[in-house]
Amino acid sequence: MIPAVGGIFMTRSDLIAKIEALPAELRRLVAGASPEQLDRPYRSGGWSSRQVIHHLADSHMHAYVRCRFILLENDPPLKPYDQDAWAALPDASHGPIEPSLAILDGLHARWAAFFRAVPEDAWSRKGYHPEYGAVTLERLLETYAAHGEKHLNHIRAGLAQG
Repeated sequence: MIPAVGGIFMTRSDLIAKIEALPAELRRLVAGASPEQLDRPYRSGGWSSRQVIHHLADSHMHAYVRCRFILLENDPPLKPYDQDAWAALPDASHGPIEPSLAILDGLHARWAAFFRAVPEDAWSRKGYHPEYGAVTLERLLETYAAHGEKHLNHIRAGLAQG
């Protein structure tokens, strides 16, 4: 059991199921949302729901690639990126959400399959992030299961504003 989402102990299988379920949950959440609702920030000074959706695609693509590097290379460096700068780009701040939803559909199917195939002895393999230090595959699974849940809550809050 791993302490993860909301301090609740979850198995790897539970966490992988969260990764796999995120795209469908996200699609259900934003179904029928107007452009105005999508452009509303979830809090003062926060990103809009549109930006959060694009951020999920950007962030989870990075994380998926990091997972593959960690599994296949010895102690790979994990390149950081400026998520606020990415969220401010026109494709994220004003672009349609469907391309990012489609990315998440395929990406999360692959990511869940990847995690299910990780050998037991590989969960402790690590890469090195300049801000966070050593990061294991297990930690990435925990982090991104929680990351998706956190941003679903941000989108819920943004859509409820008004």
